Amino acid sequence: MRKGNLPAEVSSFVGRRHELTEAGKLLSSSRLVTLTGVGGVGKTRLALRVAEQARRAFADGVWLVELAELGDPALLVQTVADALRVGDHSVRSSLVALAEGLEDTRLLLILDNCEHVMEACAKLVSTLLAAAPGLRILATSRHPLRIEGEHILVVPALPLPEVDGGPHANGLAGNDAVSLFAERARAVDHQWQADADHHMTIARICHRLDGLPLAIELAAVRMRVLTPEQILQRLDDRFCLLVGGSRSAPPRHQTLRAAVDWSHALCSSGEQVLWARASVFAGGFDLDAAQAVCSGDGIDRDRVMDLVGGLVDKSILVRDLHGSLSRYRMLDSIRHYGLERLSRREEETTRRRHRDFYLMLAERHETEWFGPTQADVFFRTQLEHANLRAALEFCLHHPSEAATGLRLAGALWFYWVGCGFLREGRHWLDRVLAADREPSPERAKALWVNGYVAALQGDVMSSRAMLEECLECARQVGDPIARAHATHRLGCNALVSDHLQVAAVFFEQARVQYLRLGEMSSNVLMAWNELAVTILFLGELDHAAALGEEARAAADAHGEQWARAYAIYVLALVALSRGEYGQATVHGLECLRTVRVFNDLLGIALAIEVLAWIAVADGLPERAGILLGAAGRIWPSVGFPMFGSTFFGAPHQQCATATRQALGEHGFDAAVRRGRAYDREQAIAYALDEPGPAPPVPATERPTPLTRRELDVAELVAEGLSNKQIADRLVIAQRTAEGHVQRVLTKLGFTTRTQLATWITERRS
Repeated sequence: MRKGNLPAEVSSFVGRRHELTEAGKLLSSSRLVTLTGVGGVGKTRLALRVAEQARRAFADGVWLVELAELGDPALLVQTVADALRVGDHSVRSSLVALAEGLEDTRLLLILDNCEHVMEACAKLVSTLLAAAPGLRILATSRHPLRIEGEHILVVPALPLPEVDGGPHANGLAGNDAVSLFAERARAVDHQWQADADHHMTIARICHRLDGLPLAIELAAVRMRVLTPEQILQRLDDRFCLLVGGSRSAPPRHQTLRAAVDWSHALCSSGEQVLWARASVFAGGFDLDAAQAVCSGDGIDRDRVMDLVGGLVDKSILVRDLHGSLSRYRMLDSIRHYGLERLSRREEETTRRRHRDFYLMLAERHETEWFGPTQADVFFRTQLEHANLRAALEFCLHHPSEAATGLRLAGALWFYWVGCGFLREGRHWLDRVLAADREPSPERAKALWVNGYVAALQGDVMSSRAMLEECLECARQVGDPIARAHATHRLGCNALVSDHLQVAAVFFEQARVQYLRLGEMSSNVLMAWNELAVTILFLGELDHAAALGEEARAAADAHGEQWARAYAIYVLALVALSRGEYGQATVHGLECLRTVRVFNDLLGIALAIEVLAWIAVADGLPERAGILLGAAGRIWPSVGFPMFGSTFFGAPHQQCATATRQALGEHGFDAAVRRGRAYDREQAIAYALDEPGPAPPVPATERPTPLTRRELDVAELVAEGLSNKQIADRLVIAQRTAEGHVQRVLTKLGFTTRTQLATWITERRS
């Protein structure tokens, strides 16, 4: 199965043979390669192509982390962890957690656009390379990271064509810059064909643009409405205006600005205004957002759709499909250009509109979370992650907006808690609470939300302090709903601290307050579920079952799924305690299927755990051992395994003891190792008995005389590749590939490539 998140190429890759070869050589011999160069020179495209060619060499995949939209260096580690799906929401250092998660992997990490978070990137890269010997990093940046072990490849502009020696049509057609223009021109006008005269005109265009790929592509897209001769004429005219830029800026920067200036001049006045205003978005936006943020002050809301369409036609905006949703984004250079067109006052006004829209969206999603569209709310909120970050940053950079920051961070409780973003939620909540300490309903809510997050991380002391402050704040501002939530979460603290009687009292008080206030939400339903678990640990199975059924019925009445999954978890525990293993399994599987939808790490760990307990009780010890190993790999990403609780931990210990007795020490260790070898999705698939590969066998249990590189070569031979194709795929010399193949055949005692292919096939099975 192909691993990683490399995007598919949407346009052809042109030229760069020398750079591809050099980058491939560096990457095969170095653990850190940084591609540097001016903006628009094509560093990202080159990195992606190099990574695709080297992909076979990395068993754990090639992973791209785009940093252009990251405004806060403090979130760099979390952004990389999220992209690599190394979830961890405990209170330990996020960098330590990420390093531990990568230490046994063999993967290629691409860090794209590092320049604006340079110091944070340097620290991250140094730490990860020291901790994970199988990790290689390919970075793109306008500046080197300047750390030990870094190998730098400067990405130049495309080679410039000759334009002074007459119409060299044959030679010009093979020039990379001319070829790039021609390829992009044919993409917008399929009937256009370049002849010798066109080649010379295109060569002059590319020469004027200094061979910069972005500038060439911006020029080529004008072939929708202009001829090459008209494009050249307009470029010549625009260069006369290059007198306002910095004389100290590199010439290519000036040239790129000229190309974008020219593209800007071809837009209507309304398109120019929309371009500038839309540059405040981070990570893309949809039409509703554009209408809310970019309309007004001369642009009617009804005009926004047509203006967006015009910018898409001019390649200023890129349209992407996310399921059935259309979204729009700008290339980084285009977005920064747009920002420069905004005055300070205009930028402040537009960013406030942006913040207001995403506050409205967050609060609307908070309301819709308790209902039948819950999964869609998760999907739509995740699409706006970067914009929500930008809105929170706006609040934090303006002291007068701090209260609104509290409101926004608090409204997103469902996203932090239910969708796998505990650590990031804690980051923002800590910051907004520090920015505004005045008692208010907004502060009271942020306190109980942060107390909730901290409790789930296992940070009980911090959680209790915030919840007690919330009670006092709620008293001062007269907020009974915040008081009910704080009481509820104090019950959670007592539960995971093994004070069951105290927990039961808090939960009962919270339920009474919720009912009196008429409050009903996913959060409120969790009070029923958590009280049910407390009652179960106290030995009252019938009472616990009744509470679980009550919570499930209430969830069903509203079409709610997330809190319902925890009610099902309670019912699984009850059925297991009664010896009803078939029913317990049904409940456990249903719980896991649901929490998987929301990327709820805590729910996933709990569900896999209970399925392990059921398996050993039902006479399936090997399955139990594998599930214990799989859950054990997830728990550190949440916090303390089983919350560090005696009552939660007891069935885990009983399961481990029974499984070890059934399998023996060696069998138990082997089963747990197999479970730990799963990534999260593989673990879930195994727990749900979904079709897929058999449990992975650690390499130590699959002896082979071949080295890792020789195994890679053998796999490619089995795919039917020639020695030349193997050399191209692994970015090595053909003679080196031939030597690898011969050594593989010799070590295995084979004389033909067919024998080797058969051996690989049998090994895979």
